Amino acid sequence: MSSAAVWHDVECGGYAADLPVWERLAGAADGPLLELGCGTGRVALRLAGRNNEVWAVDADASLLGALQERAAAQGLGVRAICADIRALDLDREFELILAPMQLLQMLGSAAGRHATLERAADHLAPGGRLAAAIVEPPSPSLNGPAAALPDVRELDGWVYSSLPAVLVTAGGDLEIHRHRQAVSPDGSLSEEEHTDRLDALDADALEAEAATPGLRRAGRLEVPPTDGYFGSTVVILERP
Repeated sequence: MSSAAVWHDVECGGYAADLPVWERLAGAADGPLLELGCGTGRVALRLAGRNNEVWAVDADASLLGALQERAAAQGLGVRAICADIRALDLDREFELILAPMQLLQMLGSAAGRHATLERAADHLAPGGRLAAAIVEPPSPSLNGPAAALPDVRELDGWVYSSLPAVLVTAGGDLEIHRHRQAVSPDGSLSEEEHTDRLDALDADALEAEAATPGLRRAGRLEVPPTDGYFGSTVVILERP
């Protein structure tokens, strides 16, 4: 498994607070659904295991490789596609498109988010819905989730640990700094720093942006905070 897939699993694989929301939405949808930014399959495999037909897109082929291996091992039919979601063209429509884990805030710019919303709208059937999880801007005085603990996972004798710390910038963006440590089977330690940035975005602003490609507001669902993770709002947008 690639280094990217290992760290994705360490830092995201154990998160489960949002799964009931995706299960609820998928259970009400007819036909195939599409997940954007699927990673190693945390959500896609869960929904495929509940008899949903799942298409899953990510730009990182190594993450998709891990997803495909797991789908095959579990006998699940997930269709994995390596593509940039800002230029997605699958030549088909879906009843439901999911964007978990603050994906729309990790595209590096408002232009990237607008392009993704346009491509998602083009892939929705009439009456279809896009559901996107976002973290709304917290107080600038925030120093990070209280008493955050490291995410830890053991794999093939290696022990991986990732300790998060969160900084709110003056503009309201979130910077998630992670101190990564890997201990080999012989006890050797390697360390690195990694940072992800989430663009400042609230539900009202996302609903306004989505109107440009013709999507209308269709509700919101809340994901509660858990240890080491902020709560999030799932904004639901509908193609008329």
